[in-house]
Amino acid sequence: MKPWILLLMLLTYELVMFLPVLGSIKNKLLYEIKDIDQCWVQPPSLRYCVKRCTKLRECSFPNHTCCWTYCGNICLNNE
Repeated sequence: MKPWILLLMLLTYELVMFLPVLGSIKNKLLYEIKDIDQCWVQPPSLRYCVKRCTKLRECSFPNHTCCWTYCGNICLNNE
């Protein structure tokens, strides 16, 4: 096998292994991750526990706030 083919294969392997690392959450600065408070009300049933917060402790739902309860970090409606 020619040496340039081995070099090309090695570079391709390193590139493929490195790409998933580029989009990780570690690139976010620590001060961008919000602190969350306990919810002002505890959800009455487990159906509220389905709306989970993102890893950056934000809600993808409009008019919702991320807070922690007995079932973890959930998004509760502000109303």
